[in-house]
Amino acid sequence: MNNPDPISVFRTEAAELLEQIESGLLDLTRSLEDRNQIDAVFRGLHTLKGSGAMFGFEALAAFTHHCETAFDRVRKGDVPATHELVSAVLSAQDHMRALLETPNGDHDAMSAALLDNLHRAVNGAGSPAPVASVIAAAPVAEKAGGLREWRIRFSLPANAMANGTNPLGLLDEMRDLGDCRIIADTAKVPELATLDPRDIHLAWDVALKTEKPRSDIEDVFIFVMDDMALEITDITVDQPVAAPVHMPVAKAVVVTEREAPAVQAANDSKQAKSAENVRVPAERLDEMMDRVGELVIAQSRLTQLAGTATDLGLRSVSEEIERLSGELRDTMMVLRMMPVASLFSRFRRLVHDLSRETGKEIELITEGETTEVDKTVIDRLADPLVHLVRNSIDHGLEQPEERLAAGKDAKGKVILSAHQTGGEVIITIKDDGRGINRERVRAKAEASGIIQPGAALTDQDLLQLIFQPGFSTAQTVTNLSGRGVGMDVVKKTVEALRGAIDITSNPGEGSQVSLRIPLTLAIIEGLLVRVGQGCYVIPLSAVEECLELSLEDDLRSHGRSFISVRDSLVPFLRLRDQFRTGTQPDPYQKIVVISTGTERVGLVVDQIIGDHQTVIKAMSKLHHDIATFSGATILGDGSVALILDVAHLVSAGQQREAQLRAAG
Repeated sequence: MNNPDPISVFRTEAAELLEQIESGLLDLTRSLEDRNQIDAVFRGLHTLKGSGAMFGFEALAAFTHHCETAFDRVRKGDVPATHELVSAVLSAQDHMRALLETPNGDHDAMSAALLDNLHRAVNGAGSPAPVASVIAAAPVAEKAGGLREWRIRFSLPANAMANGTNPLGLLDEMRDLGDCRIIADTAKVPELATLDPRDIHLAWDVALKTEKPRSDIEDVFIFVMDDMALEITDITVDQPVAAPVHMPVAKAVVVTEREAPAVQAANDSKQAKSAENVRVPAERLDEMMDRVGELVIAQSRLTQLAGTATDLGLRSVSEEIERLSGELRDTMMVLRMMPVASLFSRFRRLVHDLSRETGKEIELITEGETTEVDKTVIDRLADPLVHLVRNSIDHGLEQPEERLAAGKDAKGKVILSAHQTGGEVIITIKDDGRGINRERVRAKAEASGIIQPGAALTDQDLLQLIFQPGFSTAQTVTNLSGRGVGMDVVKKTVEALRGAIDITSNPGEGSQVSLRIPLTLAIIEGLLVRVGQGCYVIPLSAVEECLELSLEDDLRSHGRSFISVRDSLVPFLRLRDQFRTGTQPDPYQKIVVISTGTERVGLVVDQIIGDHQTVIKAMSKLHHDIATFSGATILGDGSVALILDVAHLVSAGQQREAQLRAAG
């Protein structure tokens, strides 16, 4: 197995740090006095600076140092946190990503402009100091004290050496800072019979005289302070009070001897918990999913062979393998599932920036963040949701004065929600804006030649026109809209995921766009049916019930294609006619009743074979444009069965029925 590239590992961890910094900054905009968020942002910047310097990202470390120093002044109370400062650091955080991805690029001009913006934000929040001295003020103040004496007491988690931390290296770094006296605390060293040589049982008490600032002492422990107990006390004689001060990293704590056992136990517990998590590249999960899919196909073949054999031992083994492969499949599916919170969290920054750009007051509300979806689905939904959120803000939400005149709250709301129903997850984007102007949509569609003037359309069909390529009702082209290149991307992506889009809109009340997406794109439970000589798979999540179509009902239904199910009329499609099989129907046909959104439709098949674990294989490029099928699967006998896309199938069937009725 290849060892992971340290630079790649750092980039991954740095990206997570940047996400945490961004989240903290956005949380800070809600409450600028929140000390916890201020400390969290400072910790993230501090760690990113130190890690960047360690791995050779000098430009990233130097640039991040300025942001860290600015937040250090906020943390110490020298200047207050302001919206201008938060926005400046958010912009700087975007530049940190560029420095992370292309460390050797030409970033000097952008760095200078962003730092100038940061200086102005800090200078505007505090006293009118010269711009060049604002960021440097805190370090200079720290160094002005001359020779000082510090007492440092620290202990490391028991498994620190197993994780690559050498305490002797930490002690050597402190000796480099100045005159150093070190005493080892052996109180917790166990008896020899129970001592584990792989664990650390010592604590250290260090007396240090140095002209270096406190931050240099903190930097000694920068990579271990999250899991250690640490106390730094200034014991210089000229200070009236030598009180312990909390480290500027949240998980580094100040403890007394009486509290130390409890803190150490908590650290050990936390360390054990973090050891339970393993970072695995997504490519390996995809490869495992492919292997599980092949195993499911092989198991299906074994089951079919065992069903025709007389050997009871073979049947027993086949059933056991079927059970184990099913459990392995379910476990693999869970590994690929991710909460949509990882998707929704991306839009907090987008809404913050659009609020400043448009001058609108916007509140983003997220619901159902624990709903889990396949990782591939989350990755593909990111861009469509960006377009939908931008569209809601630009077209839907009104300016504050317009909202107040309409009797609404000045602050508009955008609600992102997710919930699971059957084998689908429904993601909804809702706003409380002006709603969709149907007259403008129709006029634009007629002017663009999308529909004929005066064409009869249902309300849903009219609203679906906004997803046509090049369609836009914006009067002018702006940074947000007007080019008509956003909503058609949404429709294409959702359809590629075998999903569907529903729209509702009420004038003056707002709009709601719902995306119905399958939970997974790899393996599904399906209902295997036969139509003519071919086999097809219907996703089991869409199936409601199965009925028998008697010869009388079949003859009686010609021309109207309805069947009565518990006093309710359900339309149905004859798949034999839809697929033009050219075969005669079986004497006892079956109707599979499926649900597509709010509709119930029956599909007439010749035979229901049974349920089937369906490994989805992509269609070839030659058949990619056939919307009726979402993929294919391999059956136990090696033959291929096509997987029905029920939403497109029903839509195509309704159009065909309408054409037949129009033809007379």
